[in-house]
Amino acid sequence: MQTFRHFFKEKRKLFCISPTYSYLCSMKMNWQQLISNMRLGQEHRHLERHDDRTEFKRDYDRLIFSAPFRRLQNKTQVFPLPGSIFVHNRLTHSLEVASVGMSLGNDVSQRIINEKRPELRGSMFEQIGQIVSTACLAHDLGNPPFGHSGEKAIQTFFTEGAGKEIKSAVSPAFWDDITHFEGNANAFRLLTHQFKGRRTGGFVMTYSTLASIVKYPFASSVSGKKKKFGFFQSEQPYYRRIADEMGIIRISKEGEPLRCVRHPLVYLVEAADDICYEIMDLEDAHKLKILSYDETQDLLLEFFDDEWKQKILKRIDDEGLEDPNEKVVYMRACVIGKLENECVNVFVNHEDEILEGTFEGSLIDHISERQREAYRRCAKLSVQRIYRSRPVLDVELSGYKIMATLMEQMTEAVMHPDRYYSQQLIDRVSSQYDINAEDLETRIMAVIDYISGMTDVYALDVYQKINGISLPIV
Repeated sequence: MQTFRHFFKEKRKLFCISPTYSYLCSMKMNWQQLISNMRLGQEHRHLERHDDRTEFKRDYDRLIFSAPFRRLQNKTQVFPLPGSIFVHNRLTHSLEVASVGMSLGNDVSQRIINEKRPELRGSMFEQIGQIVSTACLAHDLGNPPFGHSGEKAIQTFFTEGAGKEIKSAVSPAFWDDITHFEGNANAFRLLTHQFKGRRTGGFVMTYSTLASIVKYPFASSVSGKKKKFGFFQSEQPYYRRIADEMGIIRISKEGEPLRCVRHPLVYLVEAADDICYEIMDLEDAHKLKILSYDETQDLLLEFFDDEWKQKILKRIDDEGLEDPNEKVVYMRACVIGKLENECVNVFVNHEDEILEGTFEGSLIDHISERQREAYRRCAKLSVQRIYRSRPVLDVELSGYKIMATLMEQMTEAVMHPDRYYSQQLIDRVSSQYDINAEDLETRIMAVIDYISGMTDVYALDVYQKINGISLPIV
């Protein structure tokens, strides 16, 4: 099987034949072009902006104060939403990822400027910490209620459920989108789509921030076995515009479904997410007594050699920490710091490959052997003991049923809007969703927008009401 590097080089030969893609023959992206504060939907105003160094901070603030970001506080991360023990939800996870992302971006920018590219000093490249942090805030915005079980419920409604009947009524490209429904693509849609009553460009974010959240920069029709993709067909023109403006390398020919290499900052957003979810899930599992203190300590200390293990344990003793939870917090902080440093090293050392679009895998895949093996042990144990634990499975089972029912009821309503009960359901939907459109695909997408934007609690509430399980007066 050919490697991605070989595949890319073969594609490059084809690109160089066409004048349209002659710029790709340089085989390298340019930082000065990749860091752009041009705003989607306000390109005509770009030359009027003079305060270049604060545009990325405005992106951050815009997300922090947005309703979709607030709703993350009521969406499941891994464990059930808190009872007596507070564990991570999508909001706290996103804030922690943004914190690590800021460190990764700041450290990478300083290392690259100091060691390799002094000409970038004083440019917008110094702001990549802010860009990465903002993209980290946004990376889970498109996730539906109940985590991955919610994603799967939307997908399988169309492949296994009553949604199969609409296949002949929609385009193949739209069918690919909905049967591969993906939280990453939905986040890009949420930020860029002009919902009813909203302005052109959606959140009107900067090009660099938007490109940094697209982990899988290709259409659903070329997603392959992973079934991951970066944008729905309806938002593909936005990504093409962004990619072309910033010189992101395209590996598809004209007329083919769009497929590009990643914007380099995607690797830092991905690393921040990888670090946080894997390590923070261990802390939550310890709090919930799924893992013992000894098991958790062993997993965390395995990231360090014997000398550093002793230093960490001595520091815990010197600080007088006796609470097991506080000990775990300190060790977890040490691990995150170590992994952040390792990922910075990988990015800086492989910068040329990243800019050429030939870097394979994630940054975590290339960290030092000790840390890589320790991370893999954590990942393996998480699958065995955490993600298959009864509390997690109970949420997934319940969430799947709730989401599948909502999809069935709402899709039935937009397929037959003339029916009395259908209109009752449609009237519940927010006016920002074009659920009364003449076009069926638009109505189906409005259903997905509506349901995927729900919080866990709201989804449960709607489920109970439309099934007659609860009434406002009872």
